[in-house]
Amino acid sequence: MNIFSKQQITSRLDVEQAVQWLEHGFIAFSQGKAQVPPVQAFTFAQANGDCCIKAAYIEGSDTFTVKLSTGFYDNPSKGLPSNDGLMLVASASTGRPLALLQDEGWLTCIRTALVGRIVARLLAPANVRAIGILGTGTQARMQLQQLGAVTSCRSVVVWGRSDGELAAYKTFAEALGYEVRVTRDAAEVAHAANLIVCTTTSREPLLQREWVQPGTHITAVGADAPGKQELDPALVACADRIIVDSLYQCSHYGEVSHALKAGLIGEQQLAELGALLEGRATGREHDAQITLADLTGVAVQDAQIASCVLASLTAG
Repeated sequence: MNIFSKQQITSRLDVEQAVQWLEHGFIAFSQGKAQVPPVQAFTFAQANGDCCIKAAYIEGSDTFTVKLSTGFYDNPSKGLPSNDGLMLVASASTGRPLALLQDEGWLTCIRTALVGRIVARLLAPANVRAIGILGTGTQARMQLQQLGAVTSCRSVVVWGRSDGELAAYKTFAEALGYEVRVTRDAAEVAHAANLIVCTTTSREPLLQREWVQPGTHITAVGADAPGKQELDPALVACADRIIVDSLYQCSHYGEVSHALKAGLIGEQQLAELGALLEGRATGREHDAQITLADLTGVAVQDAQIASCVLASLTAG
């Protein structure tokens, strides 16, 4: 079995190819051509941490992937990264482990950011006047990096809980060529931006319905486990288009789960990203619509990003 380090992985991943692999994975998933067992999730309240184990096999693939991903959110105060993890790729014909990708959680982070890029390309308004980011961590940075490929907007408004973290994010975003405004008031983000990405581990709504302007697109990636929530359920309910990565996962613990439980929306209002990519679902029809992408993280993303980088690592 080959073992690859984070440095090897980050140096060999072709981002443009990865986008194509991810889109193919979502289409296969929505077509019912992927085996995705239920997610195993652990919560460590005493350590402000969580862990998930995800696995997937896409019909016709030579391999399947099992991933372990952790998030321990007090780690930065200890000088440690908040995210970690690894992926195991095994043969779908013999069951033999082929490669251990010791990516330290990086592949999970980049595949999430790349899906944020995909949904922004599909759902964001034609004229993005400002990008709004809720959060200042790794995912908040990666999302902004990837949005540069699908919008010419270089104005960003960032919300965070710490002045120090906001200052660090401002330095980071300015180095990418953005004009940056920082705030401790989430309403300010909603008033200024019409492309908003929510990347926090919040367990209570950060964005309220009355703050969000017509024509806004929201990508929500924080509610990836039970108990997490970044959006007011009334905000979810007012969206003209709701795209989810997985109907099952989002109905159980994504942002839409809270609106479903409150009876504010019905499952018939949801469409999977794979169906949108394939043309079987409708996306944004005009720039006055509010659109929402609820991304809980699907194991096909892990299988596809692992296969993509492994092909590069073993080529030649």
